Amino acid sequence: MYAIADGSAGRPVLDLVGAFVRGGAAVVQLRLKDVGTGEFIRLARAARGICRGSLFFINDRADIAKLVEADGLHLGQDDLSLAEAREIVGPHTLIGISTHSNDEIDRAQAADYIGFGPIFATQSKPGANLPPPHGIDGLRKAVQRSKVPVVAIGGITARTAAEVYAAGAHCVAAIAELCKAPDPEAAVRSLR
Repeated sequence: MYAIADGSAGRPVLDLVGAFVRGGAAVVQLRLKDVGTGEFIRLARAARGICRGSLFFINDRADIAKLVEADGLHLGQDDLSLAEAREIVGPHTLIGISTHSNDEIDRAQAADYIGFGPIFATQSKPGANLPPPHGIDGLRKAVQRSKVPVVAIGGITARTAAEVYAAGAHCVAAIAELCKAPDPEAAVRSLR
């Protein structure tokens, strides 16, 4: 389970991080799009301390990932290149890249993993220029194409998680399903 704590969820992000860890998330990513750098660093340091037993990833910000000694960094298609990010975070930090097409999958094979999606329709990224959902068949093809582990993302729920894992996804990632759940800790358990 790859749990993404999103700062736009209307809940204190550190409360979400704690709930995700207690729920057994293997990976917790801090995704803060609308927070200033100083506040991002403060929250990232606190989240790093909470993530004992879970890998801790930072979204987009290689500088902050390095500063707080995150276990990993996740990059989108419009972020730093993998080579540029590697220069900043060093050789031991895991790096994943979001992908949405065969070309993007092929270009991301030097990463430690790829995020692939959306699998289903998603409400977590309003205004994002995402392709139509790939569905389970598209996920299965992405898994076959990729030489690195695939983290499936996009509209995945407790009802669909088993099917996503059966298609070969190494991990299931979720934002809205977890951040907006009445009980985020239980929601993580239901997706594992």
